[in-house]
Amino acid sequence: MPEKILDVKNLQIDFNTYAGEVKAIRDVSFHLNKGETLAIVGESGSGKSVTTRSIIGLLAKNANVVGGEINFHGENLLEASEKDMQNIRGNEISMIFQDPMTSLDPTMKIGQQIAEPLIKHKGASKKEAWAKALEMMKAVGIPDADKRINQYPHQFSGGMRQRIVIAIALICEPEILLADEPTTALDVTVQAEILDLMKDLQKRIKTSIIFITHDLGVVAGMADRVAVMYAGEILEYGTVDDIFFDPQHPYTWGLINSMPTLDSDTLESIPGTPPDLLDPPKGDPFAPRNKYAMKIDIERKPPFFKVSDTHYAATWLLAPGAPKVEPPLEIQRRWKKYALMKKDHELVSEN
Repeated sequence: MPEKILDVKNLQIDFNTYAGEVKAIRDVSFHLNKGETLAIVGESGSGKSVTTRSIIGLLAKNANVVGGEINFHGENLLEASEKDMQNIRGNEISMIFQDPMTSLDPTMKIGQQIAEPLIKHKGASKKEAWAKALEMMKAVGIPDADKRINQYPHQFSGGMRQRIVIAIALICEPEILLADEPTTALDVTVQAEILDLMKDLQKRIKTSIIFITHDLGVVAGMADRVAVMYAGEILEYGTVDDIFFDPQHPYTWGLINSMPTLDSDTLESIPGTPPDLLDPPKGDPFAPRNKYAMKIDIERKPPFFKVSDTHYAATWLLAPGAPKVEPPLEIQRRWKKYALMKKDHELVSEN
């Protein structure tokens, strides 16, 4: 059985704004297993980044954690002191932020920035830390690392800067890496290189990863499990195969249907806009944008229905007696493909 390394339970976070209290994170629960990659996907503003920032205590000043737990090695991080969190950040739990252009100090040499966590958290001497920093620069694929260790961020391209940010995050070999859309600002070729690099380094140091993205295409080759987030809630979660080939929530259908494929000549979009979290809906938050919505979707929040041992979705369409609906053609195609995959797997198992 997989070893659970992080357990988030019923997390609730509000933001105090001039317009009122924004219910940004609403009863979010998930866990992370040792050595795995969990992807959290959803549109911008769904609460992905706020959720991950809460894990290392880097929320904005107007944020208020209303309830829940974030358990790491038996300790609720929401109750940890700032001193304890400083010892955890960059050491046991590290984070890669969205923009490599602003994640580095423009006044410090690259070597110094990579070495700093080792000096702070591991008590390494400057000489030891710089030697390790050089080793790490080579590991993340920085050419001429011996020379470039004394250069400044502005002397590196965006892709090289992101490699440096990854080196900083992994220098202390953390147990958990939080990657907040780490490839957003990069072109497709560099994006693929960065993802391959992260997977390779993960295997070497056995780090568990929470990968935040709005790009389902990235998730397919990166994650083991996926949580689909919308309007501050998780609506569906399962393995990569569960989510890509057997999605059950209409919001997940919409996300997948908006992905470009070799067979499609047009891109679908999800109509409407996310709900106002100053006054969150009491039912399924996706109901106003959901053409499959029933009256109960507006009135009552659906529980998680079990699809399989690894797959759960919060949609009334899975309730006993719910009407059968015709999902988008792309989703039907994926269901058929998944059924064939399972049948082939069963035949192989029998033989």
